[in-house]
Amino acid sequence: MSNSSSLNEFLLLAFADTRELQLLHFLLFLGIYLAALLGNGLIITAVACDHHLHTPMYFFLLNLSVLDLGTISTTVPKSMANSLWDTRAISYSGCAAQVFSFFFLISAEFYLLTVMAYDRYVAICRPLHYETLMGSRACVRMAAAAWASGFLHALMHTANTFSIPLCQGNTVDQFFCEVPQILKLSCSDSYLREAGLLVVSGCLTFGCFIFIVLSYVQIFTAVLRIPSEQGRHKAFSMCLPHLAVVCLFVTTGLFAYLRPASISSPALNLVVAVLYAVVPPAMNPVIYSMRNKELKEALKKLVQLLLVQQQ
Repeated sequence: MSNSSSLNEFLLLAFADTRELQLLHFLLFLGIYLAALLGNGLIITAVACDHHLHTPMYFFLLNLSVLDLGTISTTVPKSMANSLWDTRAISYSGCAAQVFSFFFLISAEFYLLTVMAYDRYVAICRPLHYETLMGSRACVRMAAAAWASGFLHALMHTANTFSIPLCQGNTVDQFFCEVPQILKLSCSDSYLREAGLLVVSGCLTFGCFIFIVLSYVQIFTAVLRIPSEQGRHKAFSMCLPHLAVVCLFVTTGLFAYLRPASISSPALNLVVAVLYAVVPPAMNPVIYSMRNKELKEALKKLVQLLLVQQQ
């Protein structure tokens, strides 16, 4: 194919060749997807309906759940459909939409996690200024900034990636359209422009990560100074779920993109992509609800209400 304009579709990497394994992949992804829908949906509903959870921390958690739902809905349903119908195809426009949506949601999620780290820092290290610094308008602006930054980030990468001539076939070595795999199809040095943008994005991401790390250094320093054990336990309960989500997000992403080429293979690429694109959206609701007494109570009330309505 001479250039990208002649491409009508891409071929994604299949999880399995045999029909039995394809159906197993479909059922496995279906279970994960339904769990993510249920977990994130319950958190969104609980935070929206329970006035006790109308605080900055839970407002950001609601945004995080919306982003997680979007992220897993961008990649998993198409992969499930391909396995169910024994196909590998995704249209050119569908691939572009998938790249844009995934970049948008993943970028916005990491920026939101950075904002959530700032919220935890203010709550613990500057509690007297919390209402001033984290008022409702400030929270909305910070959340909007995270979403807008993700949108601009995605628009820039998608436009640049799909303006590059592609002549190395149409097979993408991943179960969804991923920018590094699409760049391998390039037939000119213009891919270096997108590679440069990826490096810039990586630097911005690293800057956010350093901010999160420094925030938690100060948070834990302040927590260890709290005289009462109950106070320390409450502070850790507020921070550890967020820290666990950040670690899961960052470690899977770093392993996906920075692992040595010597340990790269199609099968490993699939597993790693699942770890950073599928597992975090499904696990985040579990992580946040495990140690959070207020959220567990709200979820319990919500489930009881749903059961009563069904009877």
